[in-house]
Amino acid sequence: MDVLKQYLPLCWLKNNPLELPRSVDFFKQNLLFYFVVEYFMQANMTDDPIEAFTEVGIATVLMLMFMGAMLFLNRTLYAYVQVTTAIIFCANIIALFVVPVLIWLTVSEDPLSYYFLALLLFWDYAVVAHIIKQVLSINLFASLILSLFYFIVTYFGAFALGQVL
Repeated sequence: MDVLKQYLPLCWLKNNPLELPRSVDFFKQNLLFYFVVEYFMQANMTDDPIEAFTEVGIATVLMLMFMGAMLFLNRTLYAYVQVTTAIIFCANIIALFVVPVLIWLTVSEDPLSYYFLALLLFWDYAVVAHIIKQVLSINLFASLILSLFYFIVTYFGAFALGQVL
């Protein structure tokens, strides 16, 4: 519970992920939760559960590889567990809000649900940009560009590879 309290301020764009504790168990728990929630959301968007599983698996691997490559090129690979846990943990917290909004969107297609979804996606983007900015010690514009690249590689890359397979 103590580790959870230390990672939670990252979701509010506070703290530096490099100052957080390194916990492989917490990383594994968050990775499993991330996969399950992403699978749930993806399975609701497609008719084929195998396709959803494949696409979420590809997206997860691409996310882990992107973070590893980014940290390797920055020579901060020692922080892989902390940084990847920070990204996944914040995505999990945001997903706790996204799932009900997606259900609301699916059931009613109310325009307000689309606005909430856009707001939550922007929050996710801002959190990733904040984490990248803190880890790489770069300016805000560069971190926004890298986070955009992160989302393109992770989600659009998984969609493209899923279509090929």
